[in-house]
Amino acid sequence: MTSKIINMAERMKDKEDLKLESMFRSEPIADDGFSVKIVSRARRQMWVRRLTLPAGVGVGAAIAARPMMELAGIAPTLLNSVAGSLISLDKISLSGMPQASTMILGATLLMAILFASKILEE
Repeated sequence: MTSKIINMAERMKDKEDLKLESMFRSEPIADDGFSVKIVSRARRQMWVRRLTLPAGVGVGAAIAARPMMELAGIAPTLLNSVAGSLISLDKISLSGMPQASTMILGATLLMAILFASKILEE
């Protein structure tokens, strides 16, 4: 069973509706390949934008690789000269460290707090 309201709305057409129907029934306008050029240009720009960031990261990583390797080689001696007297593995006693069960309980509580905060956000 169809509604009478919908049928009446489909039958009642004003000037604008008739013009639109005639425009949609007409043949497409010849544009000599203009729309194809626009679509291809838009797709090309989209691919350029997609590839620009990874290419920039790759170039930056290639430029920064040598200084980062040098820094990785110097970092232990630099850290030892700055904080060597403050932190020494010989001075740290295992009795002062918390037990594994305490660390697991703390990690569990931290994860529960993070989950609760996510739930409360929603």
